[in-house]
Amino acid sequence: MNLFDLAGEGATAGPAEPVCSRKACRSGAEWQLLWNNPKIHTPERRKIWLACGEHRAWLEDYLQTRGLWKDTVALDPTGKAS
Repeated sequence: MNLFDLAGEGATAGPAEPVCSRKACRSGAEWQLLWNNPKIHTPERRKIWLACGEHRAWLEDYLQTRGLWKDTVALDPTGKAS
């Protein structure tokens, strides 16, 4: 037995479409919120949270309040930054 067997047959890597990172939201993502934690990440590193239109402001505020937010960019239909 290996670690991949623990996932079970037919397990998928994740959702087919990008979804919002807000807890319990399953709406399609429209935005990428780029952030990093300067206490543990190098300055050039960017972590990404995805946001739907409804939760973009909430997630930005959450990151800004903690001094983590760096930038917000639109997510194009192919899932890349525009």
